[in-house]
This record gives sequence, structure tokens and C-alpha cells, in this order.
Amino acid sequence: MALIVNVHDAKTRFSQLLEQAHAGQEIILAKAGKPYARMVPLGTTLPRRQPGRFHLSCGDAFFEALPDDELKAWE
Repeated sequence: MALIVNVHDAKTRFSQLLEQAHAGQEIILAKAGKPYARMVPLGTTLPRRQPGRFHLSCGDAFFEALPDDELKAWE
């Protein structure tokens, strides 16, 4: 589980947080309580996105003609 640290606190504990990240702990830096950046050990990579892996299906209603009032809204 990631450790969430406010940017102000991270400034005062940077060396400690750096060691924790190097040891494998994920550190989330937050700004005004919202996640802003992540500290992870060097060499840690996110899973690489593979094009074509996203599949979308829709029902037959998707291909039906739109009613006139909706078509006019798009014009």
C-alpha cells in the first residue's frame, strides 16, 4: 500500500522518504490533499500499454438512426 505524504512534510523528510522509496515503498506526494506525484524506486516501470487490447462492444441500438430532434441538436 502506498504512503501518502503532503509536499510540505516531504520537504522536511525527503532523505527518509527517498530511502523508503528505494527500499520498494511507493510514496504518493499530495498537494492540498490531492495526489500529485509518485516516488518509486528507479527501474520500476508501469505496465506497458499494448495497442489493440481494449475491446468495446455495443448493442444493435447503437446502429439505429437517431430521432430527428437529436439529429438537429448535432447540427
